[in-house]
Amino acid sequence: MDEDMDEECGCGGHHRRHEGYCGCGMHGEGHGYRRRFLTKAEKMEKLKSYADELKNELKAVEEKIKEMQS
Repeated sequence: MDEDMDEECGCGGHHRRHEGYCGCGMHGEGHGYRRRFLTKAEKMEKLKSYADELKNELKAVEEKIKEMQS
């Protein structure tokens, strides 16, 4: 195997330049492998969860603004 290749996924030497992350989908947190493809239902659930996170962030920002105006 090429010495610049990552042994786990075969990605090039860019792992070292980007602190071990290359975006290939093979390097998940703590598992060593992250799925690259999700079902439609999984994508929908992730988007709903993300929307909830954004709503909560907006609430926190609005609370902070009110606090600073007082």
